[in-house]
Amino acid sequence: MSCSKDKIGILEEVTAIAHKRILAQQIKQIMEQKHITKSEMAKKMETSRSAVDRLLNPNNPNVTLDTLDRAAIALGMKLNISLN
Repeated sequence: MSCSKDKIGILEEVTAIAHKRILAQQIKQIMEQKHITKSEMAKKMETSRSAVDRLLNPNNPNVTLDTLDRAAIALGMKLNISLN
């Protein structure tokens, strides 16, 4: 693998982590605005409290689109994903 491919791979990984951190922060802020606790969020998402903790953990990059979508729905919102 060439050096430029390595750099592109690293850039993509860092970008994905940054996007996840932004989404986690947005979800946390909306929960606070709507006075929704982690336990309430778990019930709305039909999941466990620990799953919500993982969702909100900015250092956990292993969050699925399904989980993000369920979080958005639980907050009365819609998850939008686009390709540019």
